[in-house]
Amino acid sequence: MARKWWTLLAACLATFMLLLDVTVVNVALPDIRHELGGTFTDMQWVVDAYALGLATLLLPSGSLADLLGRRLVFVTGIVIFVMASFVCGLAGSPTVLNIARGVQGLGGAMMFATALALIAQEFAPNERGTAIGLWGATTGFAVAVGPVVGGVITEHLGWEWIFFVNVPVGLATVAMTLMRVPEGERDTSARIDWGGLVTFAGALFCLVLALIRGNDEGWGSALIVGLLAASALLMAAFIVNELRIEAPMLDLKLFRIPAFTGAQITAFVLHGTMFAMFLYLVIYIQSILGYSPLEAGVRFLPISVLSFVVAPVAGKLVERLPVRAFLGGGLVLVGSGLLLMSGIDPGDDWTTLLPGFIVSGIGIGCVNPPLATAAIGVVEPRRSGAASGINATFRQVGIATGIAALGALFQAKVTDELTSSLANAHLPPGATDRLGEAVVSGGTQSAIQAAPPGAHQAVAVAAQRAFIDGLNEILIVAAVVAFIGGVLAFALVRSRDFVARQMAAA
Repeated sequence: MARKWWTLLAACLATFMLLLDVTVVNVALPDIRHELGGTFTDMQWVVDAYALGLATLLLPSGSLADLLGRRLVFVTGIVIFVMASFVCGLAGSPTVLNIARGVQGLGGAMMFATALALIAQEFAPNERGTAIGLWGATTGFAVAVGPVVGGVITEHLGWEWIFFVNVPVGLATVAMTLMRVPEGERDTSARIDWGGLVTFAGALFCLVLALIRGNDEGWGSALIVGLLAASALLMAAFIVNELRIEAPMLDLKLFRIPAFTGAQITAFVLHGTMFAMFLYLVIYIQSILGYSPLEAGVRFLPISVLSFVVAPVAGKLVERLPVRAFLGGGLVLVGSGLLLMSGIDPGDDWTTLLPGFIVSGIGIGCVNPPLATAAIGVVEPRRSGAASGINATFRQVGIATGIAALGALFQAKVTDELTSSLANAHLPPGATDRLGEAVVSGGTQSAIQAAPPGAHQAVAVAAQRAFIDGLNEILIVAAVVAFIGGVLAFALVRSRDFVARQMAAA
């Protein structure tokens, strides 16, 4: 087999592995919480630590690859990812798991940032379209099969194996890369934006931590106010740094192009609403409705399959129709799907979510390929790598902040509903807060186990109602955000901003 096909295979394997870990973990979270004794906050961090690791190092990894060599950074990323995956599988506490997940994200960022660059260096310009298309199909397939793969592994092997399975695949990819993939040219003039890296990572971490801890600590507490202030100050420092230096990690001048800004808003909103909601929908299906991990994964197939099937159709049609019609219309479909999922009643089964799953899956498929076109189509070809990295970063930032923000609303709503429902139950001081934590992390059964003696029946009824009310609320909030994102995408993504259109006009 020709060298270029080995390169494509290595890039696809690594990308499949790292993207699978974005979705595969969701259906395993209830089992992880039960075995490790984690809280609702711990469950959020299992996803957010990985997303933050990816978001933090995606942009600097491109410069690092130019400086040290793409193959070296790619292989180093895989090794870090594999080692962290092994630690995740061995983790005996939520803290160890979440730290390892963060390191996993850092390795994943190094892999993701260099995979396309390796493909581009091995394929001639007239062949890159096919190669990148196959790589893109791999990313879509990873997202599509993630919930089912996670369900099968968790149910039959245990949640640890969703991490252990990365070890042989990763090591095989490392061996293949070292034997078959050549090293590219290095750019000794490349520089890493350390100031941007530190301030960006610090701002994101402080924001997400404040959102996750806000309900427990109190939104007016010194800790939360301090974290939010630190996030704002660090983000301001990041912006100043990026405007001042010659080779910034994030070129803020690109945001002067309305279509580029619209693409980043679309990426952030899609992942901060629909993809962030997966965590809470999984908890509902498994902990409230009582489905197993595999059964839960299968029930997400309508979203996964439809998004996978619709994506190539949208990719073809975007050549003839305006990109903003797909981005704006797709987000409106996602918002409509989230609204259709809301209105859940205690007696409903999972099928009440099915219409929303179908509409949302179509919406996701409409957005993804045109979003890639918008992300890189408004910059010169030489800057397409940087533009793609920025868009991928906004996707991960959307997931991290979406999970944290929706979780804060969800936890507050559940606690308020429990307080109201159990006002006459004469519970001990602090019992409602403990029950609220049990409900949001483990559903009705966890609430019953945490209930004081003699209050099990009242707690069971109140817990189910509170969880469903909280879920309905964040579904509506996410839908509203998706609608706003759709309007902004339609307004900002203009055909005249695209480089190809400008060249044709000239």
